[in-house]
Amino acid sequence: MAGNSKKSEWISWAKSIALALVIAFICRQFIFAPVTVQGDSMMPTFQNQNKVIVTKLSKIERLDVVVFHSPDSEDDYIKRVIGLPGDEISVKDDQLFVNGKKVDEPYLAENRKEAAEFGIEHLTENFGPLVVPEHQYFVMGDNRLNSNDSRSFGFISDESVVGEAKFRYFPLNRIGNPEKP
Repeated sequence: MAGNSKKSEWISWAKSIALALVIAFICRQFIFAPVTVQGDSMMPTFQNQNKVIVTKLSKIERLDVVVFHSPDSEDDYIKRVIGLPGDEISVKDDQLFVNGKKVDEPYLAENRKEAAEFGIEHLTENFGPLVVPEHQYFVMGDNRLNSNDSRSFGFISDESVVGEAKFRYFPLNRIGNPEKP
């Protein structure tokens, strides 16, 4: 009897572990994914080697930070969504305009201050207006002087988006949700 009880307990544990693994796999494939930030293009919002959780079910909105499959390399990129399908995007004198309205970009304040110390007046060169096509996004890095983004490779497809960067879990002293203006 004791042998059957132990065998039954092992089977119960094996089933529980298998179920947990299946649930973890489903969550990882369809709900969220851990991502390590590569490079400095999103500084100061995200720094090189920060670790973030990306949610795959979020509806993408303007100024969300997203991870997407790069259109020009094998890598995934992390950038801020500036333009949604149908939006008209332009920059004039370092001021972003979306659909003719000024957009406040407080996440650029630190980079603007550092650039000014080196005599650099503008983080972003004038461009536009550009109209974002259907099923596409216009993205830019927060570190505008050091970012390969839609200004160089064009719009990104909505199908290339992995998800929205929702939560930083490393480094521990910067744990939490990224700021969204």
